[in-house]
Amino acid sequence: MNILNRTKCAVILLILSATAFKTNACDICGCGVGGTYIGILPEFNKHIIGLRYRQNLLTSHLQEGGNESYLTTKERYQSAEVWSGWNITSRLRVMSIIPYNSISQKRKDGQSLLQQGIGDVSIFSYYNIINSRKTPGYAKLLVQSLWLGAGIKLPTGRYSPANTNNTNANLYQLGTGSYDVIFTAMYDIRLQDAGLNINAQYKMNTANNYAYQYGNKWSATAQLYYKFNFKNTFFIAPNAGTQYDYANLDEDDDYDVVLSGGTLLLATAGVETYWKKHLNIGGNYQYPLSQNLAKGTVSAHSRWMFHVGILF
Repeated sequence: MNILNRTKCAVILLILSATAFKTNACDICGCGVGGTYIGILPEFNKHIIGLRYRQNLLTSHLQEGGNESYLTTKERYQSAEVWSGWNITSRLRVMSIIPYNSISQKRKDGQSLLQQGIGDVSIFSYYNIINSRKTPGYAKLLVQSLWLGAGIKLPTGRYSPANTNNTNANLYQLGTGSYDVIFTAMYDIRLQDAGLNINAQYKMNTANNYAYQYGNKWSATAQLYYKFNFKNTFFIAPNAGTQYDYANLDEDDDYDVVLSGGTLLLATAGVETYWKKHLNIGGNYQYPLSQNLAKGTVSAHSRWMFHVGILF
């Protein structure tokens, strides 16, 4: 396999890797805002289309100190997404994400709720700033790439003000009801088969028609990976790293929503596989290491994701 194809395979193996399922609603922990982060930008030939399933668990309506009460709610956020990518030029790419969300709640007093429907659609464009492939004196291939991107999240998911009457209720939304702008930067460096990927994202939220504005958010990830090659036909790449999210306070009619925003630090581990340049299958698990969400009234639990992508 020549150098160019080896490089393509290494990048494809990391499609939607470790942090590929940002599902935010308090703009960190739910799925109403929609999953906008797609992991490493895939190095596909012309087109790529994929399916992705994500699940997040959390507990809301906690009292001071994280104690539960009769209002405490166990919540499950699930999202099935169709995502696609298109090469416009060798340096310019466009991608989209169309989610279908399911949110279920079960309170300690026995009450339960379920919402299902289309989430917020996202559209992105990426431009390649650095694309370097060298063989230094120690005869190992050194690959570096830097992509800068920008996108918009559309208010296609249902947002109901009737669901915002209780503490933490803005978690329980299929969408934000607002147009939001996302900026991303993706850097990857690989020496032969071992690599490091760093990703940063900043999300600017606007107020919706009900004067509610989710707090702006930034996130950063760092992932280590190693690619194993089996007869240039099947590749497998385990990966591990960390993810850090920070969200500002939400605003309701220009007033700060005290029980919103916060920080979340996660450990991530996953694996990506690639077969004959046409099929990519992978999965990922995230575990919270530390958190302070909505002044301690929300507790995020483990998350996982599974995806499949077809290149053509």
